[in-house]
Amino acid sequence: MARQPSQKLTDAENRIMEILWKKGEASVHDVMDASPSENKLAYTTVQTFLGIMKDKGFVETRKEGRAFLYRPLISRGEARTQALKHLISSAFGGSPTALAQHLLKDSDIDADEISVLEQAIETAIARKERGND
Repeated sequence: MARQPSQKLTDAENRIMEILWKKGEASVHDVMDASPSENKLAYTTVQTFLGIMKDKGFVETRKEGRAFLYRPLISRGEARTQALKHLISSAFGGSPTALAQHLLKDSDIDADEISVLEQAIETAIARKERGND
């Protein structure tokens, strides 16, 4: 049985999307040229990834001359949200609280970052109390 395509960006797809987010629109050659030298992929590999990403609904194409230009259909923020939801679901039993507790307990988070999180929590509480979910 064929494997279902992932509905989140893979690492390689994310690297390509980073280029598209920066450029707004790019051809396969543009993506290749903008790729860091340590991550260079063959033309056909980039073309295949972009085709898969189009099938998944992450990019759309338009033809210009003989080339296809690809542009992102989701923002960086939307991609992060999808990845985070997948992480919470797969690694933390669907619990955002478990993720937050893990970050606070098992990472090298510093006092400044904790302060930023505290402010974000206070803002979220105030928003909930006002009914602005």
